[in-house]
Amino acid sequence: MEQVYIQRELSGAIEEAARYFPVITISGPRQSGKTTLIRNEFSHLPYYSLENLDIRSYAVNDPVAFLNHNPEGMILDEVHNAPALLSYIQGIVDEYPERKFILSGSSQFAMLRKVSQSLAGRTAVFELLPLSYSEIKERAEGKPLDDLLFEGFYPAIYAGRNVPKFLYPSYIKTYLDKDVRDLLQIKDMMQFHTFIRLCAGRIGSLLKVSELANEIGVSSHTITSWLSVLQASYIVILLPPYFENSRKRLTKTPKLYFTDTGLACHLLGIESAQQLARDRMRGALFENFIIMEALKRRYNTGKESNLYFYRDSHQNEIDLILKNSSGLFGIEIKSAMTYHADFEKALKQMSGWVSEPVLGKAVVYAGSLENTAGSIKLLNYRHLHDIME
Repeated sequence: MEQVYIQRELSGAIEEAARYFPVITISGPRQSGKTTLIRNEFSHLPYYSLENLDIRSYAVNDPVAFLNHNPEGMILDEVHNAPALLSYIQGIVDEYPERKFILSGSSQFAMLRKVSQSLAGRTAVFELLPLSYSEIKERAEGKPLDDLLFEGFYPAIYAGRNVPKFLYPSYIKTYLDKDVRDLLQIKDMMQFHTFIRLCAGRIGSLLKVSELANEIGVSSHTITSWLSVLQASYIVILLPPYFENSRKRLTKTPKLYFTDTGLACHLLGIESAQQLARDRMRGALFENFIIMEALKRRYNTGKESNLYFYRDSHQNEIDLILKNSSGLFGIEIKSAMTYHADFEKALKQMSGWVSEPVLGKAVVYAGSLENTAGSIKLLNYRHLHDIME
């Protein structure tokens, strides 16, 4: 496959923000395309990776000389490796607001905390996740759903630079294990690998920390620390429950999803799309795919997450709720290719479960039959973005 540059939807938001902010900050998982994106968007600026020890040494030992090396500014990749630079950047852009500094990094909490402390009001912050379906729609035309879920959405797959059987094992060994060593002093990596595989088996389920702790034989505090690493490395996201303005007692426990279904398939031991088609986790992986598509849609337009799920003490549940200032939009997610009236059961009752206005409802599934005229829209997953803000 020919290597190609895939235009990212986030580009538009970044270009707009760059007109108003001297600093642009982009975080996201390793290999999600951050470096490729910013080097294409800001090709006139010199690029420096602070994972390079020589460059890092220069930057740390003589930050003023390093940052003034180019009068227009620069791109600094993996900037969390040299956090002291941020204070110097603050001083430079205050004096020379025309200079542009483009910062990126793959350690979510470490980077964003330091950026918010040093560059408050001076930077626009974005998060770049792996490719969305709409970004690879033309390349994925005709590709079966199981292939999409199995291959995942990392740019290397669609740019022809790698294949799933090599990419995902290497990703765990090269990147995640490194982040674990950097963030935590874990003596038994085998236990951590067991933990992450158990997490993959709980996609779409309520996160029960004590249950994971008992199964692995560690404390709940340890599980919480390990989860923080997976979140900081953008391996997993926790979907919060909706519990405001409700007439019922609701759960306050989040659900767990993986940032990419291809990586999740690897952790589940799924080695082909054909195996996935028969696997008990297929429905959960499809749900994971839709949740992440909704999140990518928000991030790619420069917005924060507005995603929740609904679950009350009577086990009433709605897979996905989009919340804005005007009200709620409910979405049920089904991996089946055949429509059943039962798909709409929870959505029909939604107005009786919440106090806020219900602006719309939809069933997103894998079938081809669609209906957008009724009070509950029926959509194929390829058209999810038609109902997203």
